[in-house]
Amino acid sequence: MTAPIDATTTSAWAELAQHKVELKPDLRGWFAADAQRAQRFSFDLADLHVDLSKNLIDDDILAALVRLGEQTGVTERFARMLSGVHINTTEDRAVLHTALRRPAGIQPALVVDGQDVDAEVHDVLARMRAFADRVREGSWKGVTGKKVTHVVNIGIGGSDLGPVMVYEALKPYADAGIEARFISNIDPTDLAQTTADLDPATTLFIVASKTFTTLETLTNARLARDWLWQGLQKAGAIDGSDEAKKDAVAHHFVAVSTALEKVAAFGIDTDNAFGFWDWVGGRYSVDSAIGLSLELALGPDAFEELLAGYHAVDLHVASTPLAQNVPMLMGLLNVWYNNFLGAQSHAVLPYAQLLHRFPAYLQQLTMESNGKSVRWDGSPVTTDTGEVFWGEPGTNGQHAFYQLIHQGTRLIPADFIGFANPAYPLQDGDRDVHGLFLANFLAQTKALAFGKTAAEVEAEGTTGPLVAARTFSGNRPTTSIFAPALTPRVLGELIALYEHITFTQGAVWGINSFDQWGVELGKQLALQIAPAIEGDADALAAQDGSTRGLLEYYATHRK
Repeated sequence: MTAPIDATTTSAWAELAQHKVELKPDLRGWFAADAQRAQRFSFDLADLHVDLSKNLIDDDILAALVRLGEQTGVTERFARMLSGVHINTTEDRAVLHTALRRPAGIQPALVVDGQDVDAEVHDVLARMRAFADRVREGSWKGVTGKKVTHVVNIGIGGSDLGPVMVYEALKPYADAGIEARFISNIDPTDLAQTTADLDPATTLFIVASKTFTTLETLTNARLARDWLWQGLQKAGAIDGSDEAKKDAVAHHFVAVSTALEKVAAFGIDTDNAFGFWDWVGGRYSVDSAIGLSLELALGPDAFEELLAGYHAVDLHVASTPLAQNVPMLMGLLNVWYNNFLGAQSHAVLPYAQLLHRFPAYLQQLTMESNGKSVRWDGSPVTTDTGEVFWGEPGTNGQHAFYQLIHQGTRLIPADFIGFANPAYPLQDGDRDVHGLFLANFLAQTKALAFGKTAAEVEAEGTTGPLVAARTFSGNRPTTSIFAPALTPRVLGELIALYEHITFTQGAVWGINSFDQWGVELGKQLALQIAPAIEGDADALAAQDGSTRGLLEYYATHRK
């Protein structure tokens, strides 16, 4: 195991600490004095245009950040990841989500731990495409002979957040009359409401669980199976025999899992199980078989374009010097805000309603990856790590939380994401509504950067205490990300951009961004508490006073 470099011992860290002491943010002055600032701090990444000029940086700060990346070995660690070195130290695994989008026939071939990774990935992709074609064209039918009209993905975490986000983002590409829905929460309300208006005869369920043991997913899968049986029996489509039920499951359930014995025990034909690998973390898996619902609803061509977008960014990161490497620069900027300027959260503000689930997706990607307090060798971290990612789409957020970003006491860096061409171009009389929408995007980033002085407020005729209330400090940092349109390829680029931002931060901090042990303890304790909920007196007595009191309240009030 290669020990992490302690970022705080590098000369670049000392430089940045000094820059922080000397920093006097003045975006107004910086832009006024430097006509080339926007051009110098803007970059093109595949189809994305990224403007970093409204960030609290100058050439010296950016150069010091680049040196920090160099001195902490970010580029070298990325190369190790791509080659299959087991950088996930606590699980002794390679980290190869980038292999999921390598084009067929790319050379040199990727062989890791004796495994032909490229061949295995493309075998699964070919099986997914063939299955999706059958379902979309109608040759795969339900037990009554009807075409599938609804696909319901049952998963949780990365097996849900990714597919939901991508489906919502790319709904305009759904062209086969198949609607995708998603069940994740073990709260029975989720399944009940998701299936309330569905016809069992035209519904296909995907059970997404690598080990086929995930508590929430398997509980929901069993409930969905019962719903299927009951609905088909009520309609007279099947009788109550075991053979009829088995046949119904075979026609209406498929799996994304490698635990074939458990898949078969559930009743799913193992020919309809699509696998993925230990080297794919859940939050990095939407471009694996976890994306099967997307292939079915959006089509294999759209899914392949999504993969191509991912790969374009992978190539950029692997081949571009750090000083022009967009995801790495953005990751280093996050380190600057987190470790030197005291920012504790980061807003992601897509000016595209179709990306309304993107901030939630990034919450898992970033916070599960970098919410760590030990480094990859088990030693304590030497810096703060991670930040809270959050956000809402478009003008919704303006009327909710932008007040805090504009005039609050906390520094909140924000990423604004917009597209030149909308999915649904509409006119309000003579006005292009999308143009008005993007005018808000541009106005917000301008207001956050440049603010409004007391003199400007007074010049408008305002006096007294209202002057202070209407004054904006400015110097609130933003990054603007533009693309021509929200296509499958562009969405793949956006996701990969944030994957590699997250990677960069983790590499600087010396943490393993690819495990998630913090998720496990609550799962284990839930299994211990469940018997107490079910009336086991010994399990109840074993709980702490608070938990015991809450259990007793539940027992008293449960009807």
